[in-house]
Amino acid sequence: MFADHGQLLARPDIDVVAVTVKVPHHRELVSAALAAGKAVYCEWPLGRDIDDARAMAALAAGHGVHTAVGLQARQAPAIGFVQELLSDGYVGEVLSTTMVGLSVPGNAVVQPNAYMLDKTNGASVLTIAAGHSLDTLNHVLGEFADLSAVTDLRRPLITIKETGEQIVKTAPDQIAVIGTLTSGATASVHIREGVAGGTGFLWEINGTDGTLRITADAAYPEIYPLTVRGAHGRNEPAELAVPAALRQKWPALTGLEGTPAYNVGRAYAAFAADIDSGTHTVPDFAAAVARHELIAAIERSAASGERVKT
Repeated sequence: MFADHGQLLARPDIDVVAVTVKVPHHRELVSAALAAGKAVYCEWPLGRDIDDARAMAALAAGHGVHTAVGLQARQAPAIGFVQELLSDGYVGEVLSTTMVGLSVPGNAVVQPNAYMLDKTNGASVLTIAAGHSLDTLNHVLGEFADLSAVTDLRRPLITIKETGEQIVKTAPDQIAVIGTLTSGATASVHIREGVAGGTGFLWEINGTDGTLRITADAAYPEIYPLTVRGAHGRNEPAELAVPAALRQKWPALTGLEGTPAYNVGRAYAAFAADIDSGTHTVPDFAAAVARHELIAAIERSAASGERVKT
């Protein structure tokens, strides 16, 4: 145990630092770890905003160390399976994609999550539920070329479960994006805060020859188990089994399958392999900046009411 992070970073036998504190403290701790020459894994979002993210990415590049950001849905076996299906031509040419997702229950939060109600803290429906979901979409189908967005705050008062106190929320709880991917495909995304019932997570990829449908219980593809279904023609999508080779890539982690820790563990394993081999397979701080830039574009479009280039 260490009294402060400085004592930990001074240890020469520590090679990798994981930053898993609340988002407003990321920049201070990440910057100190990078300055000490440590490889760094930081949970997503990397920073409170694009300026935080760019500063940390520049510092990492200057020190030449390995970095990883916790966009761990990319490590989900189901996402790897979807990539394989698309590469094999399962849907033909991708024409469009639609994603609808549900965030945490909307009228009450536990005290430790109350800081997420303040948009200046950088941990909100936009950055977390929408951020992880959008990263998954872009990882599989490519980036947005342009987009138009609407964000709204429909539940401005939230109850703290432990005390019953009501707190004013400033972070938007409705995120709607429509745009064109660099491939030319049309994309629409709506991530919203808790409602009574409703679809937890539904992602469809529609092509000239078929459809893929990926579902989960909430808009957290990095945490919740994903089910993949597919169909050709007008057939109703049927479940497609994720190949065992994808699920068992890291045998020591198979016991975690179905738990929130599963994809995180796979991300750590891939990061360790990257450090050992000098590869860069996990999303690093530069990838995090790209995702922060997308979020900033969504905010600009929502504020101006105009379509923006990304």
